[in-house]
Amino acid sequence: MSLKRVVVTGMGMISPIGNSLDTFWSAMVAGTSGAAPITLFDSTHFKTRFACEVKGFDPLEYVDKKEVRKMDRFTQFAIAASDEAMRDAGIEESKVDKDRVGVIWGAGIGGLDTFLTEARGYTEGGQIPRFNPFFIPKVISDIAPGMISIRHGLRGMNFATVSACASSTNALIDAMNYIRLGKAEVIVAGGSEATVTEAGVGGFNAMHALSTRNDDPLRASRPFDKERDGFVLAEGAACLIIEELEHAKARGAKIYAELVGGGMSADAHHLTAPHPEGLGAKLVMQRVLEDAQMRPEDIDYINVHGTSTPLGDIAEIKAILNVFGEEAYRVNISSTKSMTGHLLGAAGALEASAAVLSIVHGVVPPTINHSTPDPDIDPRLNLTLNVAQKREVRAAISNTFGFGGHNASVLFKKYEA
Repeated sequence: MSLKRVVVTGMGMISPIGNSLDTFWSAMVAGTSGAAPITLFDSTHFKTRFACEVKGFDPLEYVDKKEVRKMDRFTQFAIAASDEAMRDAGIEESKVDKDRVGVIWGAGIGGLDTFLTEARGYTEGGQIPRFNPFFIPKVISDIAPGMISIRHGLRGMNFATVSACASSTNALIDAMNYIRLGKAEVIVAGGSEATVTEAGVGGFNAMHALSTRNDDPLRASRPFDKERDGFVLAEGAACLIIEELEHAKARGAKIYAELVGGGMSADAHHLTAPHPEGLGAKLVMQRVLEDAQMRPEDIDYINVHGTSTPLGDIAEIKAILNVFGEEAYRVNISSTKSMTGHLLGAAGALEASAAVLSIVHGVVPPTINHSTPDPDIDPRLNLTLNVAQKREVRAAISNTFGFGGHNASVLFKKYEA
Protein backbone atom coordinates (compact mmCIF):
# COMPACT_ATOMS: atom_id res chain seq x y z
CA MET A 1 0.00 0.00 0.00
CA SER A 2 1.04 3.60 -0.51
CA LEU A 3 2.00 5.30 2.75
CA LYS A 4 0.74 8.81 3.42
CA ARG A 5 3.20 11.64 3.98
CA VAL A 6 3.49 13.07 7.48
CA VAL A 7 4.35 16.62 8.52
CA VAL A 8 4.77 18.74 11.65
CA THR A 9 2.29 21.62 11.79
CA GLY A 10 2.56 22.85 15.38
CA MET A 11 4.81 22.76 18.43
CA GLY A 12 4.57 23.70 22.10
CA MET A 13 7.09 23.81 24.92
CA ILE A 14 7.47 24.00 28.68
CA SER A 15 11.18 23.75 29.39
CA PRO A 16 13.93 24.73 31.84
CA ILE A 17 15.02 27.44 29.38
CA GLY A 18 11.64 28.79 28.30
CA ASN A 19 7.91 28.22 28.70
CA SER A 20 7.03 28.77 25.06
CA LEU A 21 8.44 27.60 21.76
CA ASP A 22 9.92 31.01 20.91
CA THR A 23 11.61 31.60 24.27
CA PHE A 24 12.94 28.03 24.26
CA TRP A 25 14.52 28.41 20.82
CA SER A 26 15.98 31.85 21.54
CA ALA A 27 17.60 30.56 24.73
CA MET A 28 18.89 27.47 22.97
CA VAL A 29 20.52 29.39 20.14
CA ALA A 30 22.07 31.71 22.72
CA GLY A 31 23.55 28.71 24.57
CA THR A 32 21.66 29.28 27.81
CA SER A 33 21.91 26.77 30.65
CA GLY A 34 18.76 25.97 32.60
CA ALA A 35 20.57 24.49 35.60
CA ALA A 36 20.29 26.06 39.06
CA PRO A 37 20.00 25.05 42.72
CA ILE A 38 16.89 22.99 43.42
CA THR A 39 13.89 24.98 44.70
CA LEU A 40 11.18 22.31 44.61
CA PHE A 41 12.39 20.62 47.82
CA ASP A 42 15.13 20.92 50.41
CA SER A 43 18.12 19.21 48.82
CA THR A 44 20.61 20.09 51.56
CA HIS A 45 21.55 16.48 52.33
CA PHE A 46 21.57 15.16 48.76
CA LYS A 47 24.71 14.43 46.76
CA THR A 48 23.27 16.55 43.94
CA ARG A 49 21.64 19.82 44.91
CA PHE A 50 20.82 21.32 41.51
CA ALA A 51 18.64 20.50 38.51
CA CYS A 52 17.09 22.02 35.40
CA GLU A 53 13.72 23.05 36.81
CA VAL A 54 10.93 24.73 34.88
CA LYS A 55 10.84 28.34 36.04
CA GLY A 56 7.87 30.64 36.56
CA PHE A 57 5.27 28.01 35.70
CA ASP A 58 1.78 28.67 37.07
CA PRO A 59 -0.72 25.90 36.26
CA LEU A 60 -3.57 28.31 36.98
CA GLU A 61 -2.71 30.05 33.72
CA TYR A 62 -3.92 26.91 31.96
CA VAL A 63 -6.52 25.21 34.18
CA ASP A 64 -8.68 26.29 37.09
CA LYS A 65 -7.86 25.54 40.73
CA LYS A 66 -10.28 22.62 40.95
CA GLU A 67 -8.68 20.88 37.97
CA VAL A 68 -5.13 21.58 39.14
CA ARG A 69 -5.77 19.46 42.23
CA LYS A 70 -6.53 16.49 39.98
CA MET A 71 -3.19 16.69 38.14
CA ASP A 72 0.38 15.84 38.97
CA ARG A 73 2.92 18.38 37.75
CA PHE A 74 3.82 16.22 34.72
CA THR A 75 0.20 16.39 33.52
CA GLN A 76 0.05 20.14 34.10
CA PHE A 77 3.11 20.48 31.86
CA ALA A 78 1.44 18.27 29.24
CA ILE A 79 -1.67 20.44 29.17
CA ALA A 80 0.36 23.64 28.81
CA ALA A 81 2.62 22.35 26.01
CA SER A 82 -0.22 20.73 24.06
CA ASP A 83 -2.35 23.89 24.34
CA GLU A 84 0.42 25.91 22.72
CA ALA A 85 1.03 23.31 20.02
CA MET A 86 -2.64 23.14 19.07
CA ARG A 87 -2.88 26.92 18.89
CA ASP A 88 0.30 27.00 16.83
CA ALA A 89 -1.16 24.45 14.41
CA GLY A 90 -4.57 26.15 14.29
CA ILE A 91 -6.25 22.90 15.30
CA GLU A 92 -8.78 24.45 17.66
CA GLU A 93 -9.95 26.99 15.09
CA SER A 94 -10.01 24.75 12.04
CA LYS A 95 -12.67 22.29 11.03
CA VAL A 96 -11.15 18.96 11.92
CA ASP A 97 -12.90 15.66 12.49
CA LYS A 98 -12.16 15.08 16.17
CA ASP A 99 -12.87 11.37 15.70
CA ARG A 100 -9.70 11.35 13.57
CA VAL A 101 -7.48 13.34 15.95
CA GLY A 102 -5.52 11.24 18.45
CA VAL A 103 -3.13 11.81 21.34
CA ILE A 104 0.00 9.72 21.93
CA TRP A 105 2.12 10.87 24.85
CA GLY A 106 5.33 9.65 26.44
CA ALA A 107 6.38 9.66 30.09
CA GLY A 108 9.13 7.54 31.54
CA ILE A 109 7.92 7.71 35.12
CA GLY A 110 4.72 9.76 35.44
CA GLY A 111 3.39 11.14 38.72
CA LEU A 112 6.40 10.53 40.92
CA ASP A 113 5.79 13.52 43.20
CA THR A 114 2.19 12.45 43.78
CA PHE A 115 3.28 8.92 44.64
CA LEU A 116 5.90 10.20 47.08
CA THR A 117 3.45 12.63 48.72
CA GLU A 118 0.76 9.99 49.18
CA ALA A 119 3.19 7.37 50.48
CA ARG A 120 4.65 9.86 52.93
CA GLY A 121 1.16 10.84 54.11
CA TYR A 122 0.26 7.21 54.73
CA THR A 123 3.41 6.35 56.68
CA GLU A 124 3.10 9.49 58.79
CA GLY A 125 -0.63 9.12 59.37
CA GLY A 126 -0.73 5.96 61.45
CA GLN A 127 -2.52 2.75 60.55
CA ILE A 128 -5.66 4.29 59.06
CA PRO A 129 -5.27 4.46 55.27
CA ARG A 130 -6.12 7.93 53.97
CA PHE A 131 -5.39 8.51 50.31
CA ASN A 132 -6.37 11.26 47.91
CA PRO A 133 -9.23 10.02 45.69
CA PHE A 134 -7.22 11.29 42.70
CA PHE A 135 -4.06 9.44 43.77
CA ILE A 136 -4.18 6.76 41.07
CA PRO A 137 -5.34 9.03 38.20
CA LYS A 138 -2.62 11.53 39.09
CA VAL A 139 0.13 8.88 39.09
CA ILE A 140 -0.50 6.84 35.95
CA SER A 141 1.48 7.84 32.87
CA ASP A 142 -1.46 7.51 30.49
CA ILE A 143 -3.45 10.19 32.31
CA ALA A 144 -1.63 12.94 30.40
CA PRO A 145 -2.94 11.94 26.94
CA GLY A 146 -6.29 11.21 28.55
CA MET A 147 -6.52 14.73 29.99
CA ILE A 148 -5.44 16.30 26.69
CA SER A 149 -8.16 14.41 24.83
CA ILE A 150 -10.81 15.33 27.40
CA ARG A 151 -9.77 18.99 27.26
CA HIS A 152 -10.18 19.21 23.49
CA GLY A 153 -12.73 16.49 22.75
CA LEU A 154 -10.28 14.42 20.72
CA ARG A 155 -11.67 10.93 20.12
CA GLY A 156 -8.94 9.30 18.06
CA MET A 157 -6.42 6.77 19.41
CA ASN A 158 -5.20 7.69 22.87
CA PHE A 159 -2.40 6.04 24.82
CA ALA A 160 0.96 6.51 26.52
CA THR A 161 4.35 5.20 25.46
CA VAL A 162 6.76 4.18 28.20
CA SER A 163 10.34 3.35 27.23
CA ALA A 164 12.37 5.36 29.75
CA CYS A 165 14.21 8.20 28.05
CA ALA A 166 13.03 7.08 24.60
CA SER A 167 9.34 7.38 25.58
CA SER A 168 8.34 10.51 23.68
CA THR A 169 10.40 9.56 20.63
CA ASN A 170 8.39 6.35 20.54
CA ALA A 171 5.25 8.50 20.77
CA LEU A 172 6.35 10.41 17.66
CA ILE A 173 7.13 7.19 15.79
CA ASP A 174 3.74 5.70 16.65
CA ALA A 175 2.03 8.92 15.58
CA MET A 176 3.89 8.91 12.27
CA ASN A 177 3.02 5.30 11.55
CA TYR A 178 -0.68 5.60 12.40
CA ILE A 179 -0.96 8.59 10.07
CA ARG A 180 1.05 6.84 7.35
CA LEU A 181 -1.46 4.00 7.49
CA GLY A 182 -4.48 6.31 7.35
CA LYS A 183 -5.64 5.53 10.90
CA ALA A 184 -5.70 9.21 11.88
CA GLU A 185 -5.39 12.63 10.27
CA VAL A 186 -3.83 14.49 13.18
CA ILE A 187 -2.05 13.25 16.33
CA VAL A 188 -1.01 15.36 19.28
CA ALA A 189 2.29 13.75 20.24
CA GLY A 190 4.96 14.50 22.80
CA GLY A 191 6.00 13.87 26.35
CA SER A 192 6.23 15.32 29.82
CA GLU A 193 8.10 14.57 33.01
CA ALA A 194 8.33 16.05 36.51
CA THR A 195 10.82 14.00 38.52
CA VAL A 196 12.81 16.73 40.26
CA THR A 197 11.71 15.31 43.60
CA GLU A 198 13.42 13.71 46.59
CA ALA A 199 12.79 10.27 45.08
CA GLY A 200 13.97 11.27 41.61
CA VAL A 201 17.19 12.94 42.68
CA GLY A 202 17.84 10.40 45.44
CA GLY A 203 17.25 7.46 43.14
CA PHE A 204 19.54 8.70 40.39
CA ASN A 205 22.15 9.69 42.99
CA ALA A 206 22.10 6.13 44.31
CA MET A 207 22.95 4.95 40.78
CA HIS A 208 25.78 7.51 40.49
CA ALA A 209 24.07 8.79 37.34
CA LEU A 210 23.85 12.50 38.19
CA SER A 211 26.52 15.17 38.08
CA THR A 212 27.56 16.33 41.54
CA ARG A 213 29.10 19.60 40.37
CA ASN A 214 27.24 21.54 43.07
CA ASP A 215 29.70 24.43 43.00
CA ASP A 216 29.05 25.12 39.30
CA PRO A 217 25.58 23.90 38.26
CA LEU A 218 25.39 26.08 35.13
CA ARG A 219 28.33 24.16 33.67
CA ALA A 220 27.51 20.74 35.09
CA SER A 221 25.97 19.28 31.94
CA ARG A 222 29.01 18.98 29.66
CA PRO A 223 28.54 16.30 26.99
CA PHE A 224 31.73 15.07 25.32
CA ASP A 225 33.95 16.98 27.77
CA LYS A 226 36.67 14.96 29.45
CA GLU A 227 35.48 16.17 32.88
CA ARG A 228 31.82 15.15 32.47
CA ASP A 229 30.51 13.36 35.55
CA GLY A 230 26.85 12.57 34.90
CA PHE A 231 23.63 14.09 33.65
CA VAL A 232 21.56 16.93 35.10
CA LEU A 233 17.99 15.98 35.95
CA ALA A 234 15.33 18.14 34.27
CA GLU A 235 11.57 18.52 33.93
CA GLY A 236 9.14 19.89 31.39
CA ALA A 237 7.09 18.97 28.33
CA ALA A 238 7.20 19.25 24.57
CA CYS A 239 4.46 18.65 22.02
CA LEU A 240 4.43 18.28 18.24
CA ILE A 241 1.32 18.22 16.06
CA ILE A 242 1.83 15.36 13.61
CA GLU A 243 -0.45 15.57 10.59
CA GLU A 244 -1.18 13.91 7.28
CA LEU A 245 0.18 16.13 4.51
CA GLU A 246 -2.94 16.46 2.36
CA HIS A 247 -5.07 17.17 5.43
CA ALA A 248 -2.64 19.91 6.46
CA LYS A 249 -2.64 21.44 2.99
CA ALA A 250 -6.44 21.35 2.77
CA ARG A 251 -6.82 23.45 5.89
CA GLY A 252 -3.99 25.83 4.98
CA ALA A 253 -1.71 24.82 7.82
CA LYS A 254 1.89 25.99 8.01
CA ILE A 255 4.34 23.14 7.71
CA TYR A 256 7.53 23.14 9.77
CA ALA A 257 9.09 19.97 8.37
CA GLU A 258 8.30 16.48 7.14
CA LEU A 259 8.65 13.48 9.48
CA VAL A 260 10.01 10.78 7.22
CA GLY A 261 11.50 8.08 9.42
CA GLY A 262 11.52 6.30 12.72
CA GLY A 263 13.94 3.68 14.00
CA MET A 264 13.84 1.45 17.07
CA SER A 265 16.21 -1.08 18.59
CA ALA A 266 17.29 -2.69 21.85
CA ASP A 267 20.79 -2.94 23.26
CA ALA A 268 19.98 -6.32 24.88
CA HIS A 269 23.01 -5.68 27.04
CA HIS A 270 22.59 -4.14 30.51
CA LEU A 271 20.01 -2.72 32.90
CA THR A 272 21.31 0.85 32.73
CA ALA A 273 24.61 0.97 30.81
CA PRO A 274 24.79 1.35 27.02
CA HIS A 275 26.40 -1.27 24.85
CA PRO A 276 30.10 -0.32 24.98
CA GLU A 277 30.41 -0.35 21.19
CA GLY A 278 27.12 1.48 20.70
CA LEU A 279 25.53 -1.51 18.98
CA GLY A 280 21.94 -0.54 19.73
CA ALA A 281 22.62 3.08 18.78
CA LYS A 282 24.16 1.91 15.51
CA LEU A 283 21.13 -0.24 14.71
CA VAL A 284 18.62 2.49 15.49
CA MET A 285 20.33 5.01 13.21
CA GLN A 286 20.64 2.46 10.41
CA ARG A 287 16.94 1.73 10.79
CA VAL A 288 15.81 5.35 10.83
CA LEU A 289 17.78 5.99 7.63
CA GLU A 290 16.31 2.87 6.04
CA ASP A 291 12.77 3.82 7.06
CA ALA A 292 13.23 7.31 5.61
CA GLN A 293 14.87 5.89 2.46
CA MET A 294 17.80 8.24 3.02
CA ARG A 295 21.57 7.90 3.24
CA PRO A 296 24.21 9.34 5.58
CA GLU A 297 25.13 11.97 2.99
CA ASP A 298 21.56 13.32 3.14
CA ILE A 299 21.83 14.22 6.85
CA ASP A 300 23.19 17.57 8.04
CA TYR A 301 22.53 17.45 11.79
CA ILE A 302 22.29 14.84 14.52
CA ASN A 303 20.75 15.90 17.83
CA VAL A 304 22.39 13.23 19.94
CA HIS A 305 21.19 11.64 23.16
CA GLY A 306 24.41 13.01 24.67
CA THR A 307 23.60 12.91 28.37
CA SER A 308 27.05 13.92 29.68
CA THR A 309 27.79 10.50 31.15
CA PRO A 310 31.23 8.92 30.77
CA LEU A 311 30.00 5.75 29.05
CA GLY A 312 26.98 6.99 27.10
CA ASP A 313 28.64 9.79 25.15
CA ILE A 314 31.46 7.55 23.93
CA ALA A 315 29.11 4.75 22.86
CA GLU A 316 26.98 7.13 20.80
CA ILE A 317 30.00 8.66 19.08
CA LYS A 318 31.24 5.18 18.17
CA ALA A 319 27.84 4.39 16.68
CA ILE A 320 27.80 7.59 14.61
CA LEU A 321 31.25 6.87 13.21
CA ASN A 322 30.19 3.31 12.43
CA VAL A 323 27.02 4.35 10.57
CA PHE A 324 28.19 7.56 8.91
CA GLY A 325 31.83 6.77 8.13
CA GLU A 326 33.52 9.77 6.49
CA GLU A 327 30.18 11.59 6.41
CA ALA A 328 30.40 11.86 10.21
CA TYR A 329 32.96 14.66 9.78
CA ARG A 330 30.61 16.69 7.56
CA VAL A 331 27.48 16.65 9.75
CA ASN A 332 26.89 18.85 12.77
CA ILE A 333 26.47 16.96 16.03
CA SER A 334 25.19 18.58 19.22
CA SER A 335 23.70 17.70 22.57
CA THR A 336 21.05 20.17 23.64
CA LYS A 337 20.96 18.44 27.04
CA SER A 338 23.97 20.63 27.79
CA MET A 339 21.39 23.44 28.11
CA THR A 340 18.11 21.80 29.09
CA GLY A 341 19.39 18.92 31.20
CA HIS A 342 17.79 15.52 30.78
CA LEU A 343 13.99 15.51 30.68
CA LEU A 344 13.86 11.68 30.76
CA GLY A 345 10.61 10.63 29.06
CA ALA A 346 10.07 14.12 27.63
CA ALA A 347 13.59 14.43 26.22
CA GLY A 348 12.75 12.92 22.84
CA ALA A 349 9.95 15.36 22.02
CA LEU A 350 11.95 18.36 23.22
CA GLU A 351 15.01 17.37 21.21
CA ALA A 352 12.93 16.49 18.16
CA SER A 353 11.52 20.02 18.37
CA ALA A 354 15.07 21.39 18.40
CA ALA A 355 15.88 19.30 15.32
CA VAL A 356 12.80 20.61 13.50
CA LEU A 357 13.66 24.21 14.39
CA SER A 358 17.22 23.72 13.13
CA ILE A 359 15.72 22.88 9.74
CA VAL A 360 13.34 25.86 9.85
CA HIS A 361 15.95 28.45 10.88
CA GLY A 362 19.14 27.05 9.40
CA VAL A 363 20.86 27.09 12.78
CA VAL A 364 22.36 24.18 14.74
CA PRO A 365 22.11 24.72 18.50
CA PRO A 366 25.35 24.24 20.42
CA THR A 367 26.83 21.78 22.86
CA ILE A 368 27.74 24.19 25.65
CA ASN A 369 30.11 23.84 28.61
CA HIS A 370 32.90 22.19 26.66
CA SER A 371 36.40 23.10 27.81
CA THR A 372 38.54 19.94 27.94
CA PRO A 373 38.65 17.62 24.91
CA ASP A 374 38.17 13.92 25.58
CA PRO A 375 41.07 12.00 24.01
CA ASP A 376 38.68 9.13 23.25
CA ILE A 377 36.54 11.35 20.98
CA ASP A 378 37.74 12.02 17.43
CA PRO A 379 38.68 15.74 17.30
CA ARG A 380 37.67 15.94 13.63
CA LEU A 381 34.00 15.64 14.56
CA ASN A 382 31.98 18.86 14.54
CA LEU A 383 30.33 18.74 17.97
CA THR A 384 29.04 22.33 17.57
CA LEU A 385 30.96 23.32 20.67
CA ASN A 386 29.81 26.27 22.80
CA VAL A 387 28.36 28.42 19.99
CA ALA A 388 25.44 27.81 17.61
CA GLN A 389 26.39 27.40 13.96
CA LYS A 390 24.52 28.62 10.90
CA ARG A 391 24.13 26.12 8.09
CA GLU A 392 21.44 24.76 5.83
CA VAL A 393 19.88 21.75 7.51
CA ARG A 394 18.17 19.64 4.88
CA ALA A 395 17.55 16.73 7.23
CA ALA A 396 18.12 16.03 10.93
CA ILE A 397 18.10 12.95 13.16
CA SER A 398 17.18 13.01 16.84
CA ASN A 399 18.45 10.12 19.00
CA THR A 400 17.13 8.92 22.35
CA PHE A 401 18.26 5.96 24.44
CA GLY A 402 16.70 4.70 27.67
CA PHE A 403 17.44 2.47 30.64
CA GLY A 404 16.66 -1.11 29.72
CA GLY A 405 18.39 -0.64 26.38
CA HIS A 406 15.49 1.10 24.60
CA ASN A 407 16.63 3.09 21.56
CA ALA A 408 14.53 5.29 19.29
CA SER A 409 15.38 7.81 16.58
CA VAL A 410 13.32 10.07 14.35
CA LEU A 411 14.31 11.75 11.10
CA PHE A 412 12.91 15.06 9.84
CA LYS A 413 13.61 16.74 6.52
CA LYS A 414 12.85 20.07 4.93
CA TYR A 415 9.35 19.99 3.46
CA GLU A 416 9.13 20.07 -0.31
CA ALA A 417 5.77 20.09 -2.05
